[in-house]
Amino acid sequence: MNEKIRTKEVRLVGNEGEQFGVVSLEAALAKAKESDLDLMLVAETAKPPVCKLVNFGQFKYQQQKKEKQSKKMSKAHVTKELKLSPKISENDFMVRVSRGREFLGKGHKIKITVMFRGREIIHPELGHGVIEKFLEKIADIGVLESRSQSGRMMLAFVNPK
Repeated sequence: MNEKIRTKEVRLVGNEGEQFGVVSLEAALAKAKESDLDLMLVAETAKPPVCKLVNFGQFKYQQQKKEKQSKKMSKAHVTKELKLSPKISENDFMVRVSRGREFLGKGHKIKITVMFRGREIIHPELGHGVIEKFLEKIADIGVLESRSQSGRMMLAFVNPK
């Protein structure tokens, strides 16, 4: 920025993108002061280095705005978890299906967890049945990514179509 730039000549670019060509650093600083803007080093590895006339406060504001926007767009990586059991009642199951459809509609991933309690673990086919039934209900808006079983939990990940 401004006086911190250490070079003799710079390629000067105006605020609106107009080219001023290669000028001395003093002339570039004078031009910046005259137009009430800041001189910012854009590409220091270029020969000669490229500097641009900018309103630094406005520039920082635009950068923050872009970062905020990119954070909003990256929300698609959110994973929502739905917990089921092998002996889940029909009404509870339908509530989980509707929540799953809601999450998939918003573009979120779903993690379906079937928890086995006590002796339920000796019947893993019940857990597979619950997951299969769930996947059938959301087949039009979701697709199975992976499925696994570890200990007393059976997991399935579903991505939106």
